[in-house]
Order: sequence, then structure tokens, then C-alpha cells
Amino acid sequence: MGTGSDVVHGYPHIETVRESITAIYKRLSYDTVHTFATSILPADVAFADIDDLYLGVQRVARAMVQHLRLPDARIIVSFRDMHHAANVELAAGPEYFIELNSRFKTHRQDIGAALAHEVMHVYLHRLDLAFDGVRNNEILTDTATAYLGAGWLLLDAFREDAVSSQKLGYLTPEEFGYVLAKRAMVFGEDPSPWFTSPQAYTAYTAGKALALRDGQQPPLTACGWAGRRRYARDRRSVQDLRGAGAAVSAPASGSGYTFEGQAPLRVTFPCPTCHQRIRVPVRGRVRARCGLCRTVLECDT
Repeated sequence: MGTGSDVVHGYPHIETVRESITAIYKRLSYDTVHTFATSILPADVAFADIDDLYLGVQRVARAMVQHLRLPDARIIVSFRDMHHAANVELAAGPEYFIELNSRFKTHRQDIGAALAHEVMHVYLHRLDLAFDGVRNNEILTDTATAYLGAGWLLLDAFREDAVSSQKLGYLTPEEFGYVLAKRAMVFGEDPSPWFTSPQAYTAYTAGKALALRDGQQPPLTACGWAGRRRYARDRRSVQDLRGAGAAVSAPASGSGYTFEGQAPLRVTFPCPTCHQRIRVPVRGRVRARCGLCRTVLECDT
């Protein structure tokens, strides 16, 4: 994990984030994902200045290991001067070695955030879940950390003012907010009372707005008047082409849904919870159930 003074905002990695959520459900299963319904709590990672540094670090690391149900993983933590915030040595085990940037000796409130990301690397390594490329794999790790209940710490480590800034992880603050909001919608758990950083709360609010829009896209019934009108226009265009014997064409890129097939015509769209593609027939009001995350969706096709 890197640290730096220039904080990128917005959603430059959002497609990889959504692919990561899908991969988490596919690799862990619905039942396993739902064993993480409770986030790691602030009390579990509290670290006072009067606490012994090394005993405190081991305690927080152990809390992360227990949260991710890694009973066989012994985490050994040390400090050294380096460019990155932290680093983990992934091997066959049973011991894993994590190095933290020496700056955390005096910034103890962020040790939990750094360890959350690195211990998640251990968890994903054991699951054999990885993306190609360092950047995409780090985005997967951040997304998994947030979705499985420890990533609120990473967002809370984000601070920004007129003269300085700090951010841990590879996701932007708003992307962290997006993943945390997606998690909150599934488990009914609001992480915002745990934020000590005002900037973290602002980023969470922005990410939540985007997460809500995922559930307001056609052909979902919650899409609103404009979405229904756009969808009806695209559907009519495809049906006209099919009636003329031409190949069925998909709506413009970015609409989220596509049409396919001839008899019957079907529409495919991403599940607003896990982003797995769902396919349903075009025949008016239908209820669809995502086979991956088991979300029941009301659609008007």
C-alpha cells in the first residue's frame, strides 16, 4: 500500500471494483460472504499512545486474523523505513511476515488500516483468489477488505486539508465509500458512526449515492421515469430490427443492459448487488433472482 500527498478522487477503478465484488461471491459463495455480516469494531483495533508498540501491533494483527477466520496464520509484524505503507511476505506459512512503515510508530491510529489490507492479502492468497496485474490485484484486495468488514478502517485513514493529505490503499476515497455502501445494503450495517475523519464521511456519502444508483437502472422497476423511457426506446428499436429480419443490436455502451436472442427476446443486465449478469425474457413485469448473491429483483422488461 502506498501513501502520498496527491489524493485521486472519483471512480477511475469502478469497473475493476465491480468485477472484484463478483469474484468475491463466486470464490467464497453466498453463505461464506454472509459469515462476515459484522464488521471488525473500533474497540478491536483501538491503539492508545500509552500501549506497548509491539504488543499492541500483535494484538491488532491477531484481531484481523480472527476476523478473517485464519486460525493457522501467525502474523509477525516489524517496522522499517520504506516508501510503501506496508508489505506482506506471502509464503506457504504457517508464519506470515508483515512490515509496516516506521511512520506508524507515531501514527498508531492507522495501524489497523494498514494491517487490514495486508492480512487480506494473506486471506486471498489462501483462497487462491487473484487478478492479473499488480494494480488490479491490489484493487481486489482493497475491495475484499471493505466488503468483508475491515475496510472502513482504510477509508477512515483518509484525511485531507488545505496543506496536506493522507490516504491508504489503492481505491479512491469515493470508491471505498461505494464498496462500504454496497456492503451496508446487504447487511444493514452503517459504518459511518465509526469514522473519525470528516473527509471519510463525505467520501462514504458520495460512494453511497453511486451505489444506490446501481439499483435504479432499467429494467429494474426502481429506475424511474427517465430510465423507463430510455429502456422502452431501446427495446422498441431492437424489436423493430428483429421484425425486419436484421440482427438484434444492443443499446449504446454504458446503458448496462443488452438485448439478445430472437424467440424469445431476452435482456441481460448486472445484478445491483454482486454485478453478475442476469438474463430474463422480455415480457413485461417479472421477478428475477440472482443465482450468485440470491438478491430478488423486481423488473419491468
